[in-house]
Amino acid sequence: MGVTDVLSRKKGVIVGDDVLKLFSYAQEKNFAIPAINVTSTSTAVAALEAARDKKAPIILQLSQGGAAFFAGKGVANDKQQASIAGGIAGAHYIRSIAPAYDIPIVLHTDHCAKKLLPWLDGLMDADEAYFKDHGEPLFSSHMIDLSEEEKDWNISTTAKYLKRAAPMKQWLEMEIGITGGEEDGVNNENVDNAALYTQPEDIYEIYHTLSQISPYFSIAAGFGNVHGVYKPGNVQLHPELLGKHQQYVKDKIGAKEDKPVFLVFHGGSGSTKEEYKEAISHGVVKVNLDTDLQFAYLSGIRDYILNKKDYLMKPVGNPDGNDKPNKKYFDPRVWIREGEKTMAARVQEGLTDFNTVEVRAVVMDDDDGGGGGGGYGGIRP
Repeated sequence: MGVTDVLSRKKGVIVGDDVLKLFSYAQEKNFAIPAINVTSTSTAVAALEAARDKKAPIILQLSQGGAAFFAGKGVANDKQQASIAGGIAGAHYIRSIAPAYDIPIVLHTDHCAKKLLPWLDGLMDADEAYFKDHGEPLFSSHMIDLSEEEKDWNISTTAKYLKRAAPMKQWLEMEIGITGGEEDGVNNENVDNAALYTQPEDIYEIYHTLSQISPYFSIAAGFGNVHGVYKPGNVQLHPELLGKHQQYVKDKIGAKEDKPVFLVFHGGSGSTKEEYKEAISHGVVKVNLDTDLQFAYLSGIRDYILNKKDYLMKPVGNPDGNDKPNKKYFDPRVWIREGEKTMAARVQEGLTDFNTVEVRAVVMDDDDGGGGGGGYGGIRP
């Protein structure tokens, strides 16, 4: 039995109940899905290819900066117009190409801080327009990150956005407890270490508030997470805290399940396999990977440029002869492809580390999609 056996849509972008069933199955089978930040068609292809070759589900996500890059750095973004247009363009591209890779894909957006809410508003406008025409939102899910704000405002504002998403059965990820480090222009390198650790009472308050609105939500709880890659010992992760959060919520609501909350692991790059394994055992269903993949993508291009340097200095003339053309070496399709290869290899490493490859996404040849609804819905008892 593979993960697609529990999904109504076997390949392409999944939505609604299928996202809920995927995450429920992940908790049941003790695996998580890598969430890959994509900034271009090339990085999206690298992630899709890696997941296809491992026959595993994958999450592709666009950050506000990544979405703007998708639109083009020359487009003004003073009112989030580049990030909105780029996010919509990226979503349509992924939706168009995803079925060709024969795997289920969650289409997501990454951190949206308070100052970036106009970006999320614009994307949700597009979701609602797409829903009107197709019966499902453009994006499977979004993330709202108000962890730097006062807790009550964070929860109440998240609830407001979940109410907007709920009629579309759209997933919403939120964060409580700050992820340290720096990513995509958001710098939390100097925050108090205490802010990196979420309290179980906060997890319950969020669960209690959001579960009355919709079952389609997850929580990125801080347990010492830091964006970026740091020297061993510089970051103190405590994934065992996630187990305490689950137990606290379970006791408060009288749940039968040991893991009533869908949890998310941010700042995954550079973590140990043991840390991944323990976090997943406590109900983490999604692990973000970005920094490691940026370096992996670079490494393929870097090594190609260094190895072929003498063939890249001018259009004609190389060690094979002064009249020899170099087009086949400097064609962007050649060196960009080298970055895709090394990034794909690193994504596959994540799929293995998170046990995702153990639940292969077996696709039936006679199923080319279909709706994302039906099946499991509602809050688990």
